[in-house]
Amino acid sequence: MTHENILIQARQILREVFGFQDFRAQQSAIITALCTRKNVLALMPTGAGKSLCYQIPALMMNGLTLVISPLIALMDDQVAALRLAGVSAAALHSGRTPDEIRHIAEQMRSGSLKLLYVAPERAVSERFLSFLQDIPLSLLAIDEAHCVSQWGHDFRPEYRQLHQIWQRFPHIRRIAMTATADQQTREDIIQRLELHNAEMFISSFDRPNIDYQVIEKNHAKEQLLQFIEVQGKNQCGIVYCHSRKRVEEIAKFLQEHRINALPYHAGLETEIRSEHQKRFSREDNIIMVATVAFGMGIDKPDVRFVAHIDLPRSIEHFYQESGRAGRDGLPSISWLCYGLNDIMLTRERILSSNIDNERKNIELGKLNDMVAFCEQSSCRRQYLLRYFGEETEACHHCDNCRQPPEQYDATIHVQKLLSAIWRVGQNQNATDIIDILRGKSLHHRDLSVFGIGADLSVRGWRSIVRQCFAQGIVQVRSQWQTLQLTDLAVSILKNKTPVSLRHIRRYKAKSHYTGNFLTERQENLRQALREWRLEYAKDADIPAFVIFNDRTLMNIVEMMPTTFGDLSGVEGLGEKKINDFGEDILAICRKISNKAG
Repeated sequence: MTHENILIQARQILREVFGFQDFRAQQSAIITALCTRKNVLALMPTGAGKSLCYQIPALMMNGLTLVISPLIALMDDQVAALRLAGVSAAALHSGRTPDEIRHIAEQMRSGSLKLLYVAPERAVSERFLSFLQDIPLSLLAIDEAHCVSQWGHDFRPEYRQLHQIWQRFPHIRRIAMTATADQQTREDIIQRLELHNAEMFISSFDRPNIDYQVIEKNHAKEQLLQFIEVQGKNQCGIVYCHSRKRVEEIAKFLQEHRINALPYHAGLETEIRSEHQKRFSREDNIIMVATVAFGMGIDKPDVRFVAHIDLPRSIEHFYQESGRAGRDGLPSISWLCYGLNDIMLTRERILSSNIDNERKNIELGKLNDMVAFCEQSSCRRQYLLRYFGEETEACHHCDNCRQPPEQYDATIHVQKLLSAIWRVGQNQNATDIIDILRGKSLHHRDLSVFGIGADLSVRGWRSIVRQCFAQGIVQVRSQWQTLQLTDLAVSILKNKTPVSLRHIRRYKAKSHYTGNFLTERQENLRQALREWRLEYAKDADIPAFVIFNDRTLMNIVEMMPTTFGDLSGVEGLGEKKINDFGEDILAICRKISNKAG
């Protein structure tokens, strides 16, 4: 089959089954590569349509496509969406009954099943591999491929056993996909998944619909509450915390303020975790307060904000987690609140973790990059994309672009800080140094630097320490978190290098709504469609977004369709969904239109 014929058939499936008019970014090139018997490594940001890159070839090829996926919830949501689109798909996992497993096995034997989702540990079991011997296989799709790398942010040892599949079935084509991988992680993926001759596709990491905001931590719970009430009210969101205790504390605090918040962490009973994840997936306006245990596999496209109330340990973690907002492409917010203690605590966790020294040094370097992102004064999107090797123009709508930080000559204050660090032998932590500078540590009153920084508040000095750390002027050593001078610090003390820092920015949550402003009739239609979608989803016991996501909903609102022909132009409505839901959608549109008339 020629490339032209491949794309003609692929576009037909794209429109008729999935309801999209054309491919995005590199989707068509990836599909063509797979259909011409090439292996593929695809790096595409969250929300870029990775799933279509293997789902469409699966429908074009003879045989079964195996999809390796790490989470049950993700498998079930994707299978539900495929079945609504008229695609024969199933998920094989521990939640299946013996009768359900037998039915899936019969579908595999008969050739009626096109896609099977399976966890990596089950996929490499001898029993499963032996069963596959008599099943025609066409494609192996490995989702969240960064899990194979020890340098990735979600390393999972079972991913390293996947080579058993292609060793047993050497003819099977493979596509490995991930949303986040630096150069070292990419090289590890290629080596571990034996993709040396694969075609690599790296899409832009840009998420232009996400508004990045970073604030200095100062009474974090109240800051989070203010943010949610102003920018996240009646929206679905995720709040990430470092510890289980912190999750419980923040969830309870939000609930006390009448916010629909649920906790999620590995310490909760399995039934409670499953129930909370199900509610988050199926209901509107739920805020999940979670550790990173609530991570991969979040397929919900209408998450309008992701808030970090503690500092992520790397740019990769931050990008992956914040990228769970706005998968549907609609305006969304990444909000990060952090302080000096976050740096020290995260650093301590890395140093005390059970990993080798080489890995610790890598993790500490990634933490330094994360701090630099928080403390830099230019466009945040530019910094993120540059980290992943991509250059772009300023976004004009992150916090630094909207309100550029004011800079000032901080050379004298920084020299005072460095002098204090030197005078105590570089063996005191930041809190002790600040107490000395402010004249609060009485047993250091004989030092010449005692009290020379009394003109600044604790908050002011902590900001200076953070910025000095980010600029490489000071560094933290040992498990006691003592501050030490760098070569750059020596140059500053000798008046050879001036220092410019930014003033603390006064933070007050403001609404930065950039979506479409709706007429009264459009808003009534939006609400009516949301209510119908939610009721249908409850009856079918599936997530509401599986029926259609908010982007499709807004497309309906803007078009106000009156005929089935109009519905064929709605993004995200394929032929089966139009047949199943079209009459209901048109009836709702007529009802709202008649009321307005």
